[in-house]
Amino acid sequence: QVQVVESGGGLVQPGQSLRLSCVVSGFSLDYKDIAWFRQTPGKERKGVSCISSTDGSTYYADSVQGRFTISRDKAKNTVYLQMNSLKPEDTAVYYCAGSKWGFRGSSWLGLAPTTYDYWGQGTQVTVSS
Repeated sequence: QVQVVESGGGLVQPGQSLRLSCVVSGFSLDYKDIAWFRQTPGKERKGVSCISSTDGSTYYADSVQGRFTISRDKAKNTVYLQMNSLKPEDTAVYYCAGSKWGFRGSSWLGLAPTTYDYWGQGTQVTVSS
């Protein structure tokens, strides 16, 4: 049974950092590309970052480039999203997702929700002073 479980969200002040974790089970990070998305009320879910299962290549949305870092620990079947220099506009529910077929090196596919098949329940990140 496939499961995707996010954790690590919380309330932080602008400029601070958070690290989100995504633990997957029922499939291996060796074979599934993983991405982080975020969503605010009334808005579409948007891709934040993704990581390839084959070569570890990563892509980022322009809005988080240079501030967020995606990484993985295959031994722990866990993907992380390190978020630094957080801004109020980063406030959202963050979701982790896994793809059956992968994004095949395409950043557009990598950050598109339709590429992904397995979703977690989300974790709330609030950036506020």
